[in-house]
Amino acid sequence: MALRSVAVVLQDPVAMFEFGVLTEVFGIDRTDDGVPPFDFRVCTEFPGMPLRGDGGITLTAPLGLEATTDVDLVAIPASDAAYAPSEAVKQVVRDAVDRGAYVLSVCSGAFTLGAAGVLDGREVTTHWRHSDELAAAYPLAKVNPDVLYAHDGTIITSAGTAAGMDACLHLVRSEHGGAVANRIARRMVISPHRDGGQRQFIDRPIPVTECESIGPVLQWLLENLDDPHTVAELARRASMSSRTFARKFVSETGTTPHQWITDQRILRARELLEETDLSIEQIAGDVGFGSAALLRHHFAQCTGLTPTVFRTRHRSPA
Repeated sequence: MALRSVAVVLQDPVAMFEFGVLTEVFGIDRTDDGVPPFDFRVCTEFPGMPLRGDGGITLTAPLGLEATTDVDLVAIPASDAAYAPSEAVKQVVRDAVDRGAYVLSVCSGAFTLGAAGVLDGREVTTHWRHSDELAAAYPLAKVNPDVLYAHDGTIITSAGTAAGMDACLHLVRSEHGGAVANRIARRMVISPHRDGGQRQFIDRPIPVTECESIGPVLQWLLENLDDPHTVAELARRASMSSRTFARKFVSETGTTPHQWITDQRILRARELLEETDLSIEQIAGDVGFGSAALLRHHFAQCTGLTPTVFRTRHRSPA
């Protein structure tokens, strides 16, 4: 499927940020940057009727739900109404899934998907504050509270607020390649690397850390992935003992230094496979794996694909 058309279904009240995320990724003309145009439609059950937004704002959606019937993506942003959607909205979700279109939820929008009956047996997520509630309401769904987003079949669910950007960029990357997703991310001034992948796996994102000692080390690591690294060396750079550094690293990033570096090397390798003609051996050296064999091993563990197959499937058009 080539992702060309997107319908956002608004429910009253509207969470403005989550709606804005979808508009920012799909609703702005960036053809001057080489981003393909999206047919972006804002829909609601009662078009033209004012909808309540955050902070006393009201807005109106110009299109009815019939505008969703032929789109490639139906997107459901967060709303207090998402927990008990109307039958008409639930039918829009079911119809989209039945015809093979993508359905993407942002934050509590996942509850609308659950109410429509499309989450059974799927790996899904939502804001961590609501994950237990989602799991209790829809026990056949495989709720994973630890990821930014989950992609299972044509269903994509995201955690709170900014994770919706990650989910949207992941879908753009899957359908249009890394170069297009990177162009959108650059215009939005966010990292293009917070990326999820194939076969329902989720890549660990480049984390935002509040620790002043760890943050500069992470940035330095990203700029020096091709070099070998030890915990002792990184601890010295952070002016900590190895034990303290390792503990703070796990606390701030959710993973060990070794695993974090491996993940970032894979992300960089994916980018180079998509956007360059470098050989597998060259890429292995550039990202710090040292040999093509080691790159293939870690790459297959992470993505389920060999680097060569990944390049064939995801190479950005010239």
